Order: sequence, then structure tokens, then C-alpha cells
Amino acid sequence: MAPTDSVTTHSSTVIERLTSRRGAWLALALGLLVSLAPIGGLRGVEAPPRAGAAPTTSESARVADLSSRFPDADVQGVLLVATRDDGAPVDQNDLAALTRLGSALPAAAGEAASPAIPSADSRAAMVQLPITTSADNGQNAETITHLRELVADQTPPGVTVLVTGGPAFGADIAKAFDGANLTLLLVTIGVVALLLLLTYRSPILWLVPVVVVGLADQLAAVLTKVLGSALDLSFDAGIVSVLVFGAGTNYAMLLISRYREELRHEANHRTALASAWRATLPAIVASNATVVVALATLALAVTPGTRGLGVASAAGLLVALVGVLVLLPAALAVVGRRIFWPFVPAVDGVDDHHSSGWARVATGVMRHPGRVVIAGILALGVMAAGLVGTTVGLAQTDQFRVASQSATGLETLARHFPAGAAQPLTIVAPADRVDHVVAAVREIPGVDSVRPVEGTTGGSTPLVRISVVTAPNPGTSEARDLVGSVRSVAHAVPGADALVGGQQATDVDARAGNDRDLRLLVPLILLVNALVLMALTRSLVAPVVLLGVNILSALATIGAGSWIGRHVLDWPGLDLQVPLLSFLFLVALGIDYTIFLVHRARSEASSHGTRQGMVRAVGGTGAVITSAGIVLAAVFAALGVLPLVALGQLGLIVGLGVVIDTFLVRTVLVPGLFGLLGERVWWPGRGPLPTGPVAAAPSEDLARVAEVASPPCTV
Repeated sequence: MAPTDSVTTHSSTVIERLTSRRGAWLALALGLLVSLAPIGGLRGVEAPPRAGAAPTTSESARVADLSSRFPDADVQGVLLVATRDDGAPVDQNDLAALTRLGSALPAAAGEAASPAIPSADSRAAMVQLPITTSADNGQNAETITHLRELVADQTPPGVTVLVTGGPAFGADIAKAFDGANLTLLLVTIGVVALLLLLTYRSPILWLVPVVVVGLADQLAAVLTKVLGSALDLSFDAGIVSVLVFGAGTNYAMLLISRYREELRHEANHRTALASAWRATLPAIVASNATVVVALATLALAVTPGTRGLGVASAAGLLVALVGVLVLLPAALAVVGRRIFWPFVPAVDGVDDHHSSGWARVATGVMRHPGRVVIAGILALGVMAAGLVGTTVGLAQTDQFRVASQSATGLETLARHFPAGAAQPLTIVAPADRVDHVVAAVREIPGVDSVRPVEGTTGGSTPLVRISVVTAPNPGTSEARDLVGSVRSVAHAVPGADALVGGQQATDVDARAGNDRDLRLLVPLILLVNALVLMALTRSLVAPVVLLGVNILSALATIGAGSWIGRHVLDWPGLDLQVPLLSFLFLVALGIDYTIFLVHRARSEASSHGTRQGMVRAVGGTGAVITSAGIVLAAVFAALGVLPLVALGQLGLIVGLGVVIDTFLVRTVLVPGLFGLLGERVWWPGRGPLPTGPVAAAPSEDLARVAEVASPPCTV
């Protein structure tokens, strides 16, 4: 017996109890108790702070760990960057005023601000101010806010002073996210509610799935925080929330759609609900398992944020699955048929799948499947061409959608000082080899200055930190190459065992980590999807065909999204994590709709044959897949309200991909491929035995595809 059949067979008792009069109320009561108790009891749990971008075993991460052991590890420098409002050069009076300003500001114990340092072009000046920082981003944000207030009160007339540097940038990040997750939640709920209201045209029905999925989202939020704290995993809670809401709503819509169908054949709404639950259970469980296992593969990632997101998202989707399969049917059983008011389904036994608009589209596809497949593949190929010219990696100043003083300050600094002044490299080396390391690194072309930094650690081998200011603009290929050169030279100093870190080195290590994750995880994600499709279709041909279409669709979407970003939204490139996460979500969520469609097509094929069964499957699922796709696309688009450019990129690409998958791949391309292959799509297994008329694929279309695939050889 196939796994899906086994699940359906052994689920009858469960659903009968869930939909019974007493069982439904009991399930609701227990479900609310089990959900609300953790939500209330664990509300104060905090997830680990945002992790670094580089792998924990990377050289830059090791430097950060060693730096934390220095006596002044909690002291970091902020930069006060000053320019005249009239664009004139800063003069001696300005420099003196800026020096007085720096000395009046609160510095770390035992430290003092530097004198004002003029730029080479005399158009700007800089003051370095060491301050005490903490591991609490919120506390650092308060420190920077207070510092900026003091600077604003004491800035000399006619001069603009911007507070920037590492601590200031971190503070602006924390401030940008103030209330952002609540805004995302409210936008997501509003979008889902509106689209469900438009889909069902009922002022009541939309409330049930929104409440159930919303409850699952809140429970998932606290449970993933607990999981993150226990496993020391960092993740973006906004993405987890979007996944829970989007996938949970999709599962709910599939169940409700089938429930409405069953109500046209069954007077007892509990019996109809049980039938719908059993009919959709294999598809919902299979689609959830596909995404959860695909997300679980991210646990093998070396990039901390990617690893944490995979584990947290997988846990969140399991919570959504339980909510939809337990609380939703119980709630629908309690309210009954009247939940669809004013369009309450009548018991008329009408099956109009074959005459719906979606069925007519599928029928048209079956007339000329070869032409449709060729056109669809060409369309996806054109969109995939947008990958040409795509760059991956964002500079620090390009990572936030909202303007910030720290980003503006970095841009001003880069225009007038060595570009790497705001992000110097840090070398950690033994105290007795510092002079050798400094002398060697100073000779590297592109290095502007090298100086040892006060502060050593005790122990058998005291260490010293060395600050290296570079000339190339951070984030460019020249800057990355220079990091490699500094590392090569520092590593070559005999007996030094020097390590090179700092923000620029972190960016290099993060890029390497993401490249490694992409090469490892993409094949694993595809393998997971292939195995699920094989179990669902009991075939080898169908999974290869469907997965191939999904891969092409994902590449086309990333290409189209990248092209729109470059030419419409002025993105300088894609964030490092966006290609992997986009591919994961596009393939895994795309397989969701494939599972919904193919599971129905196989069921229909047992009575009508593969081709006609696909027509009826498109007719039966077209409306719900389209509605679910629009909901999911809109939910991902809501990520655009968050301040990170990377989240906006992810939202645009995945949202666009869901739309492409819904209207082109699932409605046109997949039916066309099934029309071409016919019963052979189930090979080597035995396809469903048709008992009704079977539509034949036109032979000329098969010949046309063969001719395109193998064009005649000419000399």
C-alpha cells in the first residue's frame, strides 16, 4: 500500500471524532488550551540576537571570538563625520570646534576622542570616539541615540556632523526593526482576510481560517523562540511568520474548497467535511512534508542565519499543519453549512468541473499540447535570461530600504577618506611577531595604513590586534581581492599564525559560506522533492518532468525578479542569501501546487484516463490553486514592509514566482506535458485504469516536439 493510501485509510476514525458534535467542541477546547497556554506562558522568551553573516568556523568569526577576550573588548569606535553645509573646505576653526565637540562627548573609561582629522581634499573631517558597547542591541541603540542628541546640540554652526561606524550601524538596524514585525503581522492578516473575503464572498467564512492560522502563527512564534534559545539558532521571525501564514492559508483553502464540493453531494455537513478531509489529507500532508524536509536540509548550512531559519521555519510549518488538520475541521463542524452564507452550497449533485473556465483552458491545452509546451518553455527561458548580469552581494550601505544616518555617514566618509577607513581589517597576531606582520602587510598595494591597537591578552602567548585601513571601496571585487592578499601575506609571516578579520573579511567569508551552502543544499532540496513526488505519483517519469519544470520556473523567476530589481527598483545586486532561499521557497512551494494538482489528476484518471483526468483536475483545483497562489504571493510581498532590502528582494521574487507557477506552470505547462505523455507519465508503475473516454494527444504535436528537441542536422 502506498504511503498516501495508508494515511487516508487510518485517518477515518480521527476525522469522524473531530467532526462529531461532541468531538468538535472537545477538539476546539483542547486545541485552544494547548495553544494559548504556551503563548501566554512563554511570551517573554527572547530569541538569540541576530547572528553574524559568516560561518562560525570562518577566519573572521575566529578573530571576533579572540577579540572578545581582550580587556577592551567592549570598547568600539564610532566616527563623527563632518562637512560644511556650503560645501567649502573645513578650516582650522572648524577643526578646533570639532575637536572640542569630541572631547565633550562621553567616551569609554580610560579612553578619549581623537582630534579632528581633516580629509586629503579638506572637504570633510573625522573624529574617532571610543564608546562602551554591550551585547544588547537595544541598549546600544539607546547609547547611540543619546550620543546623536548631544552631537546635534553642540554641532558648530554651518557644519553637519553624522555619527556612523559599526555601533551606529547596529543601532540603526535595531531602530529600523522597531515595530516592524508587528507591522508585518498586521499587513499579512489584512492581506489574507481581504483575499479570502474576495474568494469566498462570505462575510463570515474568512474569519475561521484567519483565526486558526493566526493562532498557529502566534504559537509558532513562541515555540520557535524557545527552539532558537535552546539550540542557539538565529533566524528572521518575519520570514517564519510569512511561511506559516502563507502555507497554513493554502492548506485551509484546499480543505474548504473540497468541503464546498462535497456539500453539493451530501446533506449532512459533518459527513461532507469528513469526506473532504480524507480526500485532501494526502495532498496536504505530502506538500507540508516536502517543504518541512526541504527546510530541514538548511540545518546543514554553515551560514548561521540560513541554518536557524531552516529549523525554525520547519517547526512553524508543522504547527500550521496541525492547526489546519485539527482546529479548522472542528471549527467548520461546529458552525456547519451556514458558514458559506450568503452562497450556501445546495445539495444538487452537480459536478461542473468539466465545464468550468479552468477546465476549458485545460481542454484547449490538450488540443495542442506540443505547441503549448514549446511556448511555455520559451517564455520561461526568456525570463531566465534575466540572470545574465545579475550580481550577488550588497554593500553595507545598500542593505537597508530606509535611510539612516550611519549609511549616509559611511557614504560621506568614502567620498573624502580612504574607502576602507570605516571598515578596517583586524589582524590578531602574537605580540612578539607584531612588527613582522605590520611590516609585511604595509607593503601590500592598496593598504593605506597599518597600526597596532592597544590591548593584549594574557596567557602563554599574548596577542595584539592590528588595524589595517584599505583603499578600495568595501564590497567591491577589488576590496575582496585585497582581503585575500592581506590574509596570504599575514599567514606567510613565520611563527605568527596571524588571523585576519573585520567587516570586510566577514563579507568575504559570508560569500564563501553562501556559495558552499548553495552547492550543497540545492541538490538535497531537489532530491527531497523528487522522493515525495515519486511516492505521490508512484512513477519515475512524472517526478522528473515535474521537477524539471519546477527548476526552470524557479530559474525564470529569479531571473525576472533580478531584472526588475536592476532596471526598475535600482537594486545594485541580490543579497547573498536571496538566491538560495528564493530557490528553496520557489521549488518547495511550487511543488505544493504540483502535489495539489497531480494528486487530484491521478484520482480523476482512474475514471477518465490521464488526459481527461488532468482536464478535470485543472477544472476542480484551478480556482483554489489560483486563489491560494494569489494569497501566498501577496503574503510574501508583505515582506516589503520590513527594512531589510534582502527581505524585500525575497518577497518580490517568491511572490512573482508563485504567480508564474499558478497561472503558467500549473495551469498550462503541466497539463500540456501530461497531454503529450499520456499514460506514459506513470511509468514504470501502472497508471490508473480509465473507465471513461480518453482524449488522445494529437500526433502532429508529438512530432513537432520531437522535431524541436532533435532538429535535423545540416551542413
